[in-house]
Amino acid sequence: MSDEKATTPTAQMETSGDGNMNDLTSLIQGVLQQTQDRFQHMSDQIIRRIDDMTQRIDDLEKNISDLLQSNQVDHPPAVNN
Repeated sequence: MSDEKATTPTAQMETSGDGNMNDLTSLIQGVLQQTQDRFQHMSDQIIRRIDDMTQRIDDLEKNISDLLQSNQVDHPPAVNN
């Protein structure tokens, strides 16, 4: 039973010296840096996709406007007398 306790991270920190504590700190900092890098990468991808979608919407609005204008020129509205 005492062997199980010695294998838990808390037990290892209690039985080890400052060297292992520094290793653990470095490991945690590395994991946090990787997490931050991944978050930044995902955030950049989302922003690029939003910019792309914005451009597509702008193009679609322009095309619709052009179609409406060409339709008005080709077929003027009927005048009721």
